[in-house]
Amino acid sequence: MTSKQRSYLKSLAVNLDTIFQIGKGGITDELCNQILNALNARELIKIKILENSPISAKDASLEIAENIGAEVVQVIGTKVVLFRISDNEKNRRIDLKKIK
Repeated sequence: MTSKQRSYLKSLAVNLDTIFQIGKGGITDELCNQILNALNARELIKIKILENSPISAKDASLEIAENIGAEVVQVIGTKVVLFRISDNEKNRRIDLKKIK
């Protein structure tokens, strides 16, 4: 992913609501599956890492991205933005090919 593509995704993520929170339970397989389903529906999501989480936001983002094949767009404080092209063609809304 190029810096221009990342910048474009960041601009889209500004208005997104946080749809997942990671707390003291940490990252589980079930959570990763739910995040994957959300990414297939939306392509771009925002996650909040709570203070009682056993893992930092940066570490959490890298672990989740590796588990589900997503890209970490941004980590700011306790917020994480992830991107993944939807497996379902009719849910594909974000086209990064035109941004170079």
